[in-house]
Amino acid sequence: MGSLTGPLVLSTGYWEAMFAHVLAARPNEGCGLLAGRNGVPVKFYPCSNAHEQPVVRYRLDERELFAALRELDAAGWDLLAIFHSHPSTPAYPSQTDLDNAYYPDSLYLICSLAESEQPILRGFWLDREQRTITEHPVVIQS
Repeated sequence: MGSLTGPLVLSTGYWEAMFAHVLAARPNEGCGLLAGRNGVPVKFYPCSNAHEQPVVRYRLDERELFAALRELDAAGWDLLAIFHSHPSTPAYPSQTDLDNAYYPDSLYLICSLAESEQPILRGFWLDREQRTITEHPVVIQS
């Protein structure tokens, strides 16, 4: 698991940017990255979903992913979280999400749009080797 010792605290600004991004991607899954320093978010990177079945899967566009990772590295930031949406299913990792969790030190954030009036954001540590899913608290704060 990553280095977050307490809840991930997102400002309403980050949450609104993330939510707007996944709403715009509907009916596809939206995705992106959240950079941080010492567990505090510093930048959200909305990314294109490059998966051939984007309604039910996501894969961050490689060029956007690598450009973001280069910027994170240059700034001394951490890859705090990998973010994606479930347009019509609950905010819980699918088997595919677990199978593709290649960044065990990053939190995985899932936003469910199943009830669009009430989007749900949850965070998880995914360990594909141990096949474990551990929920981590996320707090949205103004």
